[in-house]
Amino acid sequence: MAKDPDVGINGIKNYKIDKNPYFSLSVKIRKDGTLIPELILERVLDREEKKEHRLILTAVDGGEPVRSGHCQITVIVLDFNDNAPVFFKPIYKTILLENSKLDTILITLNATDLDEGPNSEIEYYFDNHNLDSALEIFSLNSQTGEVYIKGIVDYEVLTFYELSIRAKDKGIPVLEGRCLVQIEIEDVNDNSPEIILTSASTYVPENAPLETAVAFFTVKDKDSGKNGEVKLDISHNLPFTIKYFNSQYSLVTNGLLDREKISQYAVQLIATDLGSPALQTQTTVRFNVSDINDNPPHFLLEYYEASIKENNEPGSFLCAVSAFDLDEGVNAELTYSLIESKIDGSSVSSFVYINPKSGSIYAQRAFDYEQNPFFQITVRVEDAGFPRLFSDITVSVFVLDTNDNYPTVLYPPHLKQLISDILSEKIPQSASVGYLVTKVSAVDLDSGHNAWLQFSLDKETDVTLFKISESTGEIRTIRNFHELDSTEQQLVILVSDHGDPSLTTTVTIVINIVDNVLQESSKSNDFKIHSNPKQDLTLYYYFSGSISVVSLVLLYFVSKCVKKKMTVVVEAFTSSKYVKQNIIQAYVTVPPTLYLNTEGL
Repeated sequence: MAKDPDVGINGIKNYKIDKNPYFSLSVKIRKDGTLIPELILERVLDREEKKEHRLILTAVDGGEPVRSGHCQITVIVLDFNDNAPVFFKPIYKTILLENSKLDTILITLNATDLDEGPNSEIEYYFDNHNLDSALEIFSLNSQTGEVYIKGIVDYEVLTFYELSIRAKDKGIPVLEGRCLVQIEIEDVNDNSPEIILTSASTYVPENAPLETAVAFFTVKDKDSGKNGEVKLDISHNLPFTIKYFNSQYSLVTNGLLDREKISQYAVQLIATDLGSPALQTQTTVRFNVSDINDNPPHFLLEYYEASIKENNEPGSFLCAVSAFDLDEGVNAELTYSLIESKIDGSSVSSFVYINPKSGSIYAQRAFDYEQNPFFQITVRVEDAGFPRLFSDITVSVFVLDTNDNYPTVLYPPHLKQLISDILSEKIPQSASVGYLVTKVSAVDLDSGHNAWLQFSLDKETDVTLFKISESTGEIRTIRNFHELDSTEQQLVILVSDHGDPSLTTTVTIVINIVDNVLQESSKSNDFKIHSNPKQDLTLYYYFSGSISVVSLVLLYFVSKCVKKKMTVVVEAFTSSKYVKQNIIQAYVTVPPTLYLNTEGL
């Protein structure tokens, strides 16, 4: 109220205030006539709009001139918790790299409250509907609104998080505001590619056609973008490549496989992503190359030969052939057999037997050098694969001579060809020293030393009148005949070979000394002059020792191989262990000397 010293009509007549939308003035009159002004609130005050209102109250009297008085009324608007906290943005979006460090501030939230005092003090909370997984990874400072990383963020587990945040004031009643924090997880290259074998062959045949699949596999990378893009490689210099079909990869052949060169492959599959830094995974595919029968058996040697003494026991071991096969298993199981052929008209199987498993060759019969000094057989080795493959080889069998033949006297004729057992020769009584009485010719069906012959006179023979050449068999006189000498002389000739033991044949010659026999011009010096003793002796030994062989072998090969060159015959004949070199040398270096006796032998 106002006071005015004047009274009556000159006293206070009215009150008024300046125009204001929030307030009005009501003037009441007391019983005593005093005016009481009352300030009336016309509308709700908003402290956040205007914290105080200043009003001018004017009192006016009724006198003349009118007088007034003024006073200022200040209305202070007190805060009421009528404002909830408000975030700057309803949705906060941020990007977070997976595997970020722990205890790092992800984002700081800021909410405001227009109220003041406790009504404006704000605390932050996670909303109740947040995922448990999010609460394991993120934490919130209730005072500052800072969101922290407290757990490992894995892009491959979850790529996006949404946090609901509440901001509460401390007023009464409590008011709150909400916002969303959307976190997009950004991938980093923290996963190596995965190679998953779906199927793989254990064996691949070596004749597999090109682009034969040996393994199927898939490739995955949990990362995304370039980090999840993968390129594939395999071991270098191997006959394989990678094909992609129907959402999976296959390892296929792009070259021929050869088990004999490489029987097992270990192919490395290499997967590399395009991240930075690039990560790599390797897986090894192992398989064996299965064998096919693509290799024929091969003998260890280029040729085989065997030698055995004649008159051997049936079943005697000759030799063993051996072969190998680069294949394996059944394809390398070998069987030996004889190729059917004829030897002297008889089947080869009647001569030899071969063990089909070991390749050992045995004699089926006793061999006779004089009948078959040499023969050849063909051995076949065959595998058990499909188709069966084989190889053949020739085995040469040399029958070695043993001293099983007595010398055969060619001249004088064999006793069985004579009427009597005694052969007669006539010589003149006037025969001079060195007179050629006769010549004993003999052969031995054996060979080598066994056929080298030596002539001698039996001890019962008068060795003062006759002598015989050990090498040639020539019988000559060694002195003139005397009147007291018997006109009939009996010579017992021993023809012995050089075998061990030596075999001897005996022939008896009766010499009749007569007066009317045609004189010969043979002189004692003829026995020595017309030949080189050393060379003639050697040649004779070779020829006399081998004449049986020559005759038999020549007859054999002439009958069997008429169309072949003589050199083949000589080669076959000279294959004998003892005469092979020396006979040829004799033919080449020593011209043969022919000896004739009185009968032209």
